[in-house]
Amino acid sequence: MFFGTSSSIRFPFLPGSMGTTSLMADMDVKRETQLLPQTVGIIPLGYTIPALLDAACDRSPNATAFNQWTGTNWTSLSNQTFRETVESVALGLLDLGLRAGDRVALLLHSDLSFAIADMGCLLANLVTVPIDLTQTLENIIYVIQHSGSRALIVSTLDLLQQIGPYLGQTAELQQIIVVDLPTGCLLLPSLSVGITAQTATPEPDTPAPPLHCFPECTGLDLHQCLHLTYPDWRISLPADVQICALTQIQAQGEIEKSAATLADLRSGLSPHDLATIIYIPGPAGELLGVMLSHENLTGNAMAAFAELPDLAWGAAEVALSFLPLNHVFARHMLYGHIYYGHSLYFSQPNWVFKHLAEVKPTILTVVPLLLEKIYSQILKRGKKLKVWKRLVFGWSLWLARHYQLGQKPHVIYAGLLKLADWLVLSQWRSPFGGRLKYLLCGGAALGAELANVLTAAGIPILQGYGLTQAGGVVSFNRGVANRAGTVGLPIAGVEVKIADDGEILVRSPYMMSGYDQHPEATKQDIDAQGWLHTGDLGRITSGGLLQITGLKKPLFKLSTGKYIAPLPIENRLKQSTFVAEAIIVGADRKFSAVLIFPNTTALQQLARELGLNLSGNALLQHPCIVGLYRALVESVNCHLPYWAIVKRFQLIHTELRLENGLPISHQQLDRQQVLQCFAQEIDNLFREGSSNNTATAIEIASTHSEEFDHQEIACPVYPVTPCPVFAQSLDIRQEGSEGKSERARG
Repeated sequence: MFFGTSSSIRFPFLPGSMGTTSLMADMDVKRETQLLPQTVGIIPLGYTIPALLDAACDRSPNATAFNQWTGTNWTSLSNQTFRETVESVALGLLDLGLRAGDRVALLLHSDLSFAIADMGCLLANLVTVPIDLTQTLENIIYVIQHSGSRALIVSTLDLLQQIGPYLGQTAELQQIIVVDLPTGCLLLPSLSVGITAQTATPEPDTPAPPLHCFPECTGLDLHQCLHLTYPDWRISLPADVQICALTQIQAQGEIEKSAATLADLRSGLSPHDLATIIYIPGPAGELLGVMLSHENLTGNAMAAFAELPDLAWGAAEVALSFLPLNHVFARHMLYGHIYYGHSLYFSQPNWVFKHLAEVKPTILTVVPLLLEKIYSQILKRGKKLKVWKRLVFGWSLWLARHYQLGQKPHVIYAGLLKLADWLVLSQWRSPFGGRLKYLLCGGAALGAELANVLTAAGIPILQGYGLTQAGGVVSFNRGVANRAGTVGLPIAGVEVKIADDGEILVRSPYMMSGYDQHPEATKQDIDAQGWLHTGDLGRITSGGLLQITGLKKPLFKLSTGKYIAPLPIENRLKQSTFVAEAIIVGADRKFSAVLIFPNTTALQQLARELGLNLSGNALLQHPCIVGLYRALVESVNCHLPYWAIVKRFQLIHTELRLENGLPISHQQLDRQQVLQCFAQEIDNLFREGSSNNTATAIEIASTHSEEFDHQEIACPVYPVTPCPVFAQSLDIRQEGSEGKSERARG
């Protein structure tokens, strides 16, 4: 009986059973409650970001505060050495002619070089503009141009090579700074004020180095520039843009460094100064620059870290960082770790499991996708066990699934769970290194079952909720205020209330000042009383915790933490006469998909032209019709980053009528009602085990679902316009990684 999997089996000692306090009672909504109780605590205002580093160096010196993976081992910097490096970089940047308030774009991998460049800019009172490396080239150029960035710091020549031909569109750009240069490549200062790129001068009687760095602009377009391999570098750059290496900037800063110049740096900073502009997609797909001050970021990080139970100062806490630092979530964690003087290890997604075993962190920050992958692997391995071990595994999993966060377990259940831990569950902790105190999950919603199961296995998950516009964290679970399916209590200084229509409103001193150069968008999102309209729907439980229930804005996140703006994709699909309506789905999923409601009149006309005597579902299942819609979806995938492309679609034979939540005439679509009405069809889109072969595609089509393949079928050829290179994502290969980044469009 213990090996059963039916959730209807109930025992007095199981959470939620008779004789215990049910969590569901706690989850009932206090419908009359509109304002979430504020957290009592010190609101830490008045700090600049470099001041956090200064405080850590004085209070918690740490010889291994910053650790970078080189591909073979770790190199470490103390926080004092890091501060000295940052000071030199700041002075070197100012020596280039940059001035307080100038914007500097960061096209950097999420590693130690990002932390140095970011902090160096901030100490020089420059405004950093971090760029998502997974964006399309056109969006990257837009961010540099729209922000008015005067300088660009880029990780590698390979990245610069890809964007170089388009930098002529960035009118304000004057300086390019390269972090990692290949061996033998030097950028030497010229006699002029600027810095010119040239090759190293060889010693007499020695052969010239084979690498040619930045020759005179040859006018090559990006098709020619892309994928040229070492040593054949050819980079097309605007003639008026000067270029140098980050090491040169640092060396020049060392020359300028003195007690007086360092004092001037710090005295010129104010907590209210603009620190960063982070670009996020708006509801219509447009990029909006969120403006955050030093105080917005420091106050939010300090308030959130202060709420972590038993958090230690200094090297006692070890953190592994692999999330993209252009996102506010990872930046928030970076500044918090710096302030507390923790040992921070910069990893990469391809190395994260290896590094978890090596570093054995006490703090790990993740998005739900990583936990979903780990859980999926656990379940797959359990199915492969021999009979007896599989039964024990199933019983342990069954117990873990009955665990409920925040509820004291019955003594019998606790004893059984301890036995299950000894037999099975303890093994689930090994992928995390075995020392984990805080597993902080954000960026997207985490499933309640997964939160309960992993917590039952001794993995301390704390889920949170936040927005870039709110300065980072709004609320998170901790201590006794920890329930699966909720995002806990707000941090000190944050007010949360639920509007009449269910939208979550937030107000705090950590909020953005607005969107850069978009006053109308700012007015739409921040009302006259200073409340930020988040676009998320939520409620307050009877236990006083915030729970996310849905979306108001047509904007959602994947389980990777990436934003998807459905409207522009849907509108492009609806330009076809064969599409009556299209709904992009994928909130909290691994990828996005689309429900397509065909225009039956146009489709029947096409069927007659093709000689197909079919209608309804039978017509939608025909390979020629499936091929038509596949071509349409592949066409709209152009101009989307690789992570945002629509990977599956579902053809639905349904008349447009209000009871299905669909528009008729000019009435507005009720997106939430569509998601509810077609929940089963949406779940089918994300089923595991689908493949790209034709047989499987036809089988999925019979349930109105299709996964892309490029198998030729005996039907008319539906042309797909080739996607131009500038509309594709960067190739972000990074040395030392296990494999290359995904660049394929399908």
